[in-house]
Amino acid sequence: MQFPALLSFVLASFFVPSLGVTVTQTTQLKGGLTYDYIIVGGGNAGLVIANRLTENPKVTVLVLEAGVSDQGVIAAEAPFLGPTLTPNTPYDWNYTVVPQTGMNGRTFAYPRGRLLGGSSSANYLFHQYGTDEDWNRLSSVSGDSGWSWANMKKYVQKHEKFVPPVDGHNTTGQFIPSLHGFNGEVSVSLPGNNQTIDPRVLAATKQVPEFPFNQDTSGGDHSVLGIGFLQSSAGGGVRSSSSTSYLAQANNRPGLTVVLNASVVKLVSTGNGLLKGNKAFRSVQFTSSPGSPKLTATARKEVILSAGSVGTPQILQLSGIGNAADLKALKIDTVINNVDVGENLSDHTLLPNLFSVQGDLSFDHVLRSSALTQAAVNQWIQNKTGMLANNVVNNFGFARLPSNATIFKTTRDPAAGPKSPHWEIIISNFYFNPGFSTPSTGSFMTVVAVLISPTSRGSIKLRSNNPFDKPLIDPNYLTTDFDIFTMREGVKAIKRFLAAPAWKDYVIGPFGDVFSKAKTDAQIESYARGLTTTIFHPVGTASMSPSNARNGVVNPDLTVKGTEGLRIVDASVFPFVPSTHTQGPVYLLAERASDLIKQADKV
Repeated sequence: MQFPALLSFVLASFFVPSLGVTVTQTTQLKGGLTYDYIIVGGGNAGLVIANRLTENPKVTVLVLEAGVSDQGVIAAEAPFLGPTLTPNTPYDWNYTVVPQTGMNGRTFAYPRGRLLGGSSSANYLFHQYGTDEDWNRLSSVSGDSGWSWANMKKYVQKHEKFVPPVDGHNTTGQFIPSLHGFNGEVSVSLPGNNQTIDPRVLAATKQVPEFPFNQDTSGGDHSVLGIGFLQSSAGGGVRSSSSTSYLAQANNRPGLTVVLNASVVKLVSTGNGLLKGNKAFRSVQFTSSPGSPKLTATARKEVILSAGSVGTPQILQLSGIGNAADLKALKIDTVINNVDVGENLSDHTLLPNLFSVQGDLSFDHVLRSSALTQAAVNQWIQNKTGMLANNVVNNFGFARLPSNATIFKTTRDPAAGPKSPHWEIIISNFYFNPGFSTPSTGSFMTVVAVLISPTSRGSIKLRSNNPFDKPLIDPNYLTTDFDIFTMREGVKAIKRFLAAPAWKDYVIGPFGDVFSKAKTDAQIESYARGLTTTIFHPVGTASMSPSNARNGVVNPDLTVKGTEGLRIVDASVFPFVPSTHTQGPVYLLAERASDLIKQADKV
């Protein structure tokens, strides 16, 4: 998405980076560079691990983060400005996908946060945990009952700090308190700035039976199906990321060292493991930039790879862990031949369905006006209230295809279970179209369709043996009958939702010739292939499988198969993308991983 250049200009004057971590350049490191644990990636998961391990004052931890500090970056603090952080900024890895065969050969941005907190500092703050069926499926495919929801839900209490919305409104009926934690680390809150479309959304849930109202959208013990109020990772009008929560609490602990601008170029094999055939990986090479000296740090206990679903397989392959044939072609010596590294990439797709609406109450008019934009910025800076203190969305929800949908005659239902969704609906009060600027006139509403249970699978492969070359990212979107069927039916359902009486005097109709003319299945399919991009929830590139399985990359305890001293803790280990936005599941994953690491240290 692109806000007008005006907004970017206004915000630029408030970007005041400050350095608030232990070390900001690799050249400042002193001493023997030996620690108990080394964490590669100071993102969503990595900073959870750093916090939990350094609860023991005797433990030393080194966190290597390739990006910059998040402190003082207003766009990383004001919730509404999340979409301005990516793409094509210093806070993004600025990846693009390879041409997508299921999307008319298009290529487009693939945002990933490149700053402290990772994507938890650069995402759109949506916060849920997935369905109980998601976690029970993970337990089943991994052979580890510890991943079941019955065990995982306790981590909600450790992780979440549910706080009042910034406008202090009465939240009765908008969430279910028993599903939440109130004393955890990351602040989570309901919308704190009423949007003019909110009452219409709620009225439509009473008028369209296939979209019932859902009192709580967090998941777990409660169904995610239906439309309700968004829960965001924010409190007091400010984003709550893994950096502002887990790291902030641990940052003064003497055992923790965090290094910014530290790019890990490879993991170093430190010899044979204790078990026959295993290789130990307890050292990492890193540097500040191409051509700069490389440093090597060593872990007494473990290296924990938390570089994300793109960075983790890239680092594994650079280190000789991957498909031997692919590595040989790039002149990389194979240490462990594992053909599954970088494979099984699964992601949620995003299709913005744009509608013209009556009046001038959409946010488009604020974003076009220098005076109104400046006033919103000033209000946030002074009081942490108003439009910028809120997310870009207030209402969203999840839906399933009908059980008698024709696709199920030929395709097995890919959802985690009968209560898990196939697609998502997100309703926003302005023009939202990634990669396109807002039209200079008009008022808009965007109703996004997201494919939640995709069956397409892609890959992350090295472009070369140069660690600073961006990898080849191929999500392989919309290449199965189920995926395009679901996107098509999602568009039809959105049109049914907006045909409710609640919208009669507000929605004018679809915006743009292609959308307006998309009537038949073939036309809707063509429209979807031509506009869909990503909502950036990649998983699966270092998938979990049973300990005795020959497939997969990590064991149920997240140790890398065939290795010792190496563990992966990030979204790459999920074999299936969860039925929700992924930051919440990753937080829970990291909380349990912290316990697993501590338990292993006691053995």
